[in-house]
Amino acid sequence: MEYAILGDIHSSKEDLEKVLADISDKTPDAVRIGTGDLFECIISKKDITDKKYTKLEDVMILPEDFLELLTFESVNGNQEERILAITETEDPLREKLALLPETFEIGHSKVIHGHQWEWGGEPWALIRADVSGSLVFYGHSHTSALSRNGIPQEIEFNVPYEVAGDKILVNVGAVVQDCEWVLYNSADDTVTFIKA
Repeated sequence: MEYAILGDIHSSKEDLEKVLADISDKTPDAVRIGTGDLFECIISKKDITDKKYTKLEDVMILPEDFLELLTFESVNGNQEERILAITETEDPLREKLALLPETFEIGHSKVIHGHQWEWGGEPWALIRADVSGSLVFYGHSHTSALSRNGIPQEIEFNVPYEVAGDKILVNVGAVVQDCEWVLYNSADDTVTFIKA
């Protein structure tokens, strides 16, 4: 089974269209899975107050026809969590965001956004990931990466990497600006980093 894993779209319709076209061209039968931050919240964390917004368009970027592109299952990201925290509305889109799970399993692997983990340092990077299982896909930092048993590995695009056995963390990169995604072949236990 093949999975096209993508995330950190941040409401970028143009970049998402490029990535979806690339997936359709390279692996049309792959199941598409999202790692969260589908949308961009325009209210920053530091500007959050007790105020609740009643219109989603007041707190997020929602390009025309963008929702029609989101035909795949996804976990929630910190952007979706923020949108939910600062809104009170019966808008069907808000209800859909509230139903996004924190994690999602595909085969023997897990998908999570990654904002739940510990991040910091200079440069800003993942410090500690609380994970169970041997293969975890995530996003959040907008940086394509692979670590094996806690040790960062050098990666190249369009090269399949074996991911069987060890404790593997795969950051699928960002759709926004970078047009990156990952192809996971569960039968071969490989991941391939791809840039559209």
